[in-house]
Amino acid sequence: MRFERFSPVERLIQIHGHILCIWRPPDMEALIDLRAFEADERIPYWADVWESAIVLAEELAVIDGRGQTLLELGCGLGLPSLIAARAGFTVTATDYEEPALEGVQFNAQKNGIQFLTTRVLDWRAIPADVKAFDRVVAADVLYEVHHSTALASVIAHSLARNGVAFVADPCRAKAASFEEACRKVGLDVCKKKARRPLGATDGPAIEIYCVRHLARSR
Repeated sequence: MRFERFSPVERLIQIHGHILCIWRPPDMEALIDLRAFEADERIPYWADVWESAIVLAEELAVIDGRGQTLLELGCGLGLPSLIAARAGFTVTATDYEEPALEGVQFNAQKNGIQFLTTRVLDWRAIPADVKAFDRVVAADVLYEVHHSTALASVIAHSLARNGVAFVADPCRAKAASFEEACRKVGLDVCKKKARRPLGATDGPAIEIYCVRHLARSR
């Protein structure tokens, strides 16, 4: 597969007692393209698995996803998508970096995971043909204040009326505007208590925003 050109190395990640083998490029910094950064501030964060993705995956692992669809935005190597597919969801993993999606497909094959498709997508400008999903999830995507507005709009568009979205973030100050951005587009939002991945004793605490459409008045 094309992902093998990165000479990926293995990282073992335990989610609720189950081990996943996640293959990733050995050196994220070596993938930095200065021209891409200058044009669109692109940094290859996709090339590693961050704490937000682990905590989000832990949340998804305990849900029975059978008969439900799930969309992951900015998936990177797609740990939450892989876990969601294993939990029974029919998953669409999206990122605007095609190598990230190659990584998702590579890791799905290595772990024997099915019911997962990938799509190149920039959630800052969501295409009109994106359908509604029962779950919409994202981890570690709120780097700037304007990302809150864009993400809230995407969730409002792509989340089914009775669906639930999870957004995991390492308590960034710039993510604080996300709750207000959600309410402006008719979404209700609550926040789970920040925590580290299960078993972790250091590293950032991760908070998860739970987002739903506001109930329609009768």
